[in-house]
Amino acid sequence: MSRQRSIEKIQASDYVSIGELARLTGCRYSTLKFYTEEGMLPFEQPEENLTRRFPREEAVARLQEIQRLKAQGLSIPEIKALLETKGFHPEEF
Repeated sequence: MSRQRSIEKIQASDYVSIGELARLTGCRYSTLKFYTEEGMLPFEQPEENLTRRFPREEAVARLQEIQRLKAQGLSIPEIKALLETKGFHPEEF
């Protein structure tokens, strides 16, 4: 029996792992790891557990913002700067 959670359980969960986020969004694991290391994709890491967990709805919305900005031709540093801007609303761009 597989140790992976079903896609239905992932979609119903408040928090997901990086692997589950990759399955849910279709983004590559390495891409998500890069975004996380660059501070573009926030996560929580409880002290008692070394596993990074991502708030599912917020992470999916953030990835959609990043993908939309990439499609508009912005570079990673430009996207990162926009995401760090207080009050950033992707529909303005």
